[in-house]
Amino acid sequence: MNDEIIITYIGFWQRVLASLVDTAILALISAPLMYLVYGEMHPQTDTFIIGPMDAIINYILPFVGVILFWIYKSATPGKMVIKAQIVDAKTGYKPTVKQSVIRYLGYFVSTIPLGLGLMWVGWDKRKQGWHDKLANTIVVKRYK
Repeated sequence: MNDEIIITYIGFWQRVLASLVDTAILALISAPLMYLVYGEMHPQTDTFIIGPMDAIINYILPFVGVILFWIYKSATPGKMVIKAQIVDAKTGYKPTVKQSVIRYLGYFVSTIPLGLGLMWVGWDKRKQGWHDKLANTIVVKRYK
């Protein structure tokens, strides 16, 4: 019997789908929390950060949550839906805490120049965005 594991890189559109799932989950968590803390004021302001709870709910909690998912599951819920995993590009094992933090911060680098670093997934032979390259990670699906 052949026990060979086949690994495929996850491309741009599958990762967009995973990102949409993750964004919906974050919105379902953060919107009610923001309403509880700030009431009707939140959607009517154009201030970048309303106050300390805004920073905690919209920046710190997502950062901690995503990093914990990457460390313990090698994927966010969106990536779990498409059966994808984030792994170290050299070893194929779960990313380290350092890689996870670099990857998360790398999203900002990937997004700033008109999202070019995110779109890079569509052109790269290993389907790496700039955030993946910075953290030395790849996003894969494994088959037996």
